[in-house]
Amino acid sequence: MDTSGSNLALYERLFVLYGEQHWWPCKSGCRWEIITGAVLTQNTAWTNVEKALARLEDAGIGTPEQILAIPEEELQEYIRPAGFFKQKRVYLKAVAEFVIRNEQTLLNSGDVWSLRKQLLQVRGVGRETADSILLYAFHKPVFVIDAYTRRVAERHLQWDGTVHYDVLQQKFMESLPADVKLYQEYHALLVALCKESCRKQDCGEMCKRLPVISDRKET
Repeated sequence: MDTSGSNLALYERLFVLYGEQHWWPCKSGCRWEIITGAVLTQNTAWTNVEKALARLEDAGIGTPEQILAIPEEELQEYIRPAGFFKQKRVYLKAVAEFVIRNEQTLLNSGDVWSLRKQLLQVRGVGRETADSILLYAFHKPVFVIDAYTRRVAERHLQWDGTVHYDVLQQKFMESLPADVKLYQEYHALLVALCKESCRKQDCGEMCKRLPVISDRKET
């Protein structure tokens, strides 16, 4: 079944409603800050991540080399606002080591799925984190699936939002052009919609105004 029309129609509708989002939502937009944010945002709100990023900035810690250089106990105090700080201090150091070794490959390689496979072998990096790093830090065409994506897929595309991450990701990517800017904007627009209106327990006014764009044909 061709789902490209319905998915693009939803994206276009959201873009009209919300406009360009200018994501990733970090202060400097530099590559390492994006990567750090992608790790720290696991299991916490972005407002908490911002506090941790601000502490790192105030301490002058803004590169993977600096992350590796400081003791874990010191690092965990800087990132404490992001929660699970004892785990995330380990994850950050693992990601920092990986980026230092592989940054040029990450920047220059077009083999997105090989890069993704390597990232997923890094401690603390799951699918959503890996894809966020690839899409936003290294501008690779890979679509990020999160709870918001699943919610909107079910409510407005009538897709099964409970399927495996890779299955839903493939469905999105097969129905959209392989375009980094579009993937970034679409993911950000889904986040904007869910934060404002398409909430977990109910739909707000903006959510109700969006049509259900179904792939199913009338018989």
